[in-house]
Amino acid sequence: MSKTPTVSEYVMQRLADLGIDRVFGVPGDYSFPIDDAIETTPGLEWVVCANELNAAYAADGYARRRGAAILTTTYGVGELSAINGVMGARAHSLPVFHVVGQPSLRIQKRRLVTHHTLGDGTYGNFIPLSAATACVYAQLTPDNAIAEMERVIAEALRQSAPAYITIPQDLQCMPVVGTPLKGQPLASLKRHASAPAEIEGALAAVLGRLKQAKRPVLLPTAIIARYGLQAKVTALLDRTRIPFALSPMDKGVLDESHPGYLGLYAGEASAPAAVRQAVEEADLILDLGGLVFEDLNTGYWSDRLGDDRLVTLGTNFVHVGDKLFTAATLTDMVEGLLAGAPVFDKPALPEKTPADLVGAPDDRLGSASFYPRLQRLLRSGDVLVIETGTASAILPKLVLPAGVSCESQTLWGSIGWATPATLGVALADPSRRAVLVTGDGAHQLTANDIGVMGRYGIKPLIFVLNNGLYGVEDVLSERGHVYDDIAPWNYHALPAAMGCKGWFTARVATVAELDQAIATAQTHDGGCYIEVMIPETESQPLPRAMIDRIYKAPTPR
Repeated sequence: MSKTPTVSEYVMQRLADLGIDRVFGVPGDYSFPIDDAIETTPGLEWVVCANELNAAYAADGYARRRGAAILTTTYGVGELSAINGVMGARAHSLPVFHVVGQPSLRIQKRRLVTHHTLGDGTYGNFIPLSAATACVYAQLTPDNAIAEMERVIAEALRQSAPAYITIPQDLQCMPVVGTPLKGQPLASLKRHASAPAEIEGALAAVLGRLKQAKRPVLLPTAIIARYGLQAKVTALLDRTRIPFALSPMDKGVLDESHPGYLGLYAGEASAPAAVRQAVEEADLILDLGGLVFEDLNTGYWSDRLGDDRLVTLGTNFVHVGDKLFTAATLTDMVEGLLAGAPVFDKPALPEKTPADLVGAPDDRLGSASFYPRLQRLLRSGDVLVIETGTASAILPKLVLPAGVSCESQTLWGSIGWATPATLGVALADPSRRAVLVTGDGAHQLTANDIGVMGRYGIKPLIFVLNNGLYGVEDVLSERGHVYDDIAPWNYHALPAAMGCKGWFTARVATVAELDQAIATAQTHDGGCYIEVMIPETESQPLPRAMIDRIYKAPTPR
């Protein structure tokens, strides 16, 4: 007879059943039975990150590519360090299972004062804080672990959001009570379900609008990736021939080489500019997942989509004109549209061409010469990870080559996210090359996870744009503040200092040096880290009227 698993062992095996094969975190003394269970669970591997915040960012990146992730930290100091990263996962609709070890109930019930606490004998201080990052919370015991794990998993996947799981240390080691359940891989699960009358009414209303339309446009969002719907949405586009655009937050969620791809829609910041007209003059705009009308995502709220033409298919609702259908899921709506949507005439779309290469070999590097070369080095299967900053203002406008996808954190916008997220992205699917573009300021927050990349043998291609300051801060305020200056690191020396073996590193300042470094990186069998010198003078402040419009701080006139 097989041994009954402990609570810790059961939690890890049940989450591994979803197809998760890595656990990101930092070990801690109230979590040692959990930490040990990760080592002994078949199919799971530890990824020990440099700190808990980095671990949360890495879990975020992994969940984007794998569908879900596991993060583990210790009580208090560990879980609170991870909060920013887990909250970012919530903002971007990612199921991250945050498993936290607590002091034993023998300590809690006696109100003993121990480390990692406020010294007041109270052991519920941190639960409201960590639970606020999640859509569901559970404290596990031997007799509730089986039932509670089913509830937590179902709700986290239904809402596509983090879950917070705590286990007192003494209970972590106790066998579960009841019959352990064997779960299914995430791809085989139906994560949310519609009410029959609501989905029938919603589908009829949307199909009715589509059949009346002459010039419809689709706006697919990153939510379709969270529910594994990219292939079905692509099939819908192929069959109906409806053109589509993507917002900055949704960059790369569908293949941008698709013949129906218009380009980037972001209000007045759309690229090419004709995309704005194509979207805003459509007689029906079908929003798949819920476009986020956020400042950076919609050209500082310059979108003009109109409530009368905008039909929104949310994760579990449909909004058509003055009708709101609830309990109508995005999955069921996409499947219904794929079966019943009309076919439209093939639209005439402009040819997609790469950005022009500029710069003579001896010219000093700048954004104008760097980004077109980055666009050309990308190859099918690559995952481009874009850090918040000046790169996130430029890169979304470039059309990605066939087979290239993209990840960014436009909404939460926590600088430093992208470096650990690249670790997670790379480990989620080692067959794909992870390509990171980060600024030096953001990189300094989390660069210690470069050593973690070396430890676990991943082979990213990393570009660090070095202009010696928080460049995006200068763009959004004004030049000359000492708080925008950063410490002058020798970035290209970091991988070796952190123990990365076999990495190609370079610092490049001219066009010829960049071209040579890219040529080497394209054939190098190992990690690549290229420090790109960018002049700080590129970071010029926006006009004062634009800054005032963005922040809406001055008194209106």
